[in-house]
Amino acid sequence: MLKKLPSVLASLPLADLRLFDSIGSTNDEALAWAAEGARDFSLVVADEQTTGRGRAGRKWVTPQGTALAFSLILRPAPAEADSSTLFTGLTALVLVDALKKRGLKPQIKWPNDILLNRKKVAGILVESVWTGDALDTVVLGMGVNVLAGSNPPDDALLFPATNLETELGRSLKRAELLRDILSALVGWRPKMSTGEVVKAWEENLSFRGEQVQVTRGDEEPLTGRVMGLEADGSLRLLINDKIVTVQFGEIHLRPAV
Repeated sequence: MLKKLPSVLASLPLADLRLFDSIGSTNDEALAWAAEGARDFSLVVADEQTTGRGRAGRKWVTPQGTALAFSLILRPAPAEADSSTLFTGLTALVLVDALKKRGLKPQIKWPNDILLNRKKVAGILVESVWTGDALDTVVLGMGVNVLAGSNPPDDALLFPATNLETELGRSLKRAELLRDILSALVGWRPKMSTGEVVKAWEENLSFRGEQVQVTRGDEEPLTGRVMGLEADGSLRLLINDKIVTVQFGEIHLRPAV
């Protein structure tokens, strides 16, 4: 895949591209590169990721030759900085678009997972760097289970997992999937401050209208019905006839038993 990427991605406005046969974490590499002055829309891609990170410090391993692991560096414009809470939704939406293009029906499990048939196929980790009150850098990290063999071991799963090859019933090319994800990002990025990102994020939200349980670190779990999203991307739950807003944090979303 890596050898083909420069030509496959040639039509995109990439500033720079770093490719790795194997790496610990693409997000760590991207954050370090950003600190060295990497330009907007610089991309890190790895064929294997050995110590990738998900939310709350959980491990995300990308097996050699089977999955897609990348991190994109953005230097937010002022309007984007004002909508900084939407970068996770933006990243989810661009993968949703790329998967719909392939005839799949993905949904976004708030805040940062992509599901197919209620099984996790991808995870997102967005990390921001601030200079005082100014948003300097946003790194959009994504791991996608593409081919059979990319699923984590069953004993490592916190949520049922799947891969694109299994769901499609055929193989697909990781480089072309990455191209379509980044192309969708180019289209969605200017819409961050318009309300369209939140609207589309909400339309593709999993468990909408269903009873779920949300746990927030050591706090008491919340059980309520998923009603949608606030303008900043926070989750709206209906609990005892009242709307409760759940902010971003260490949150796990599960269908209520």
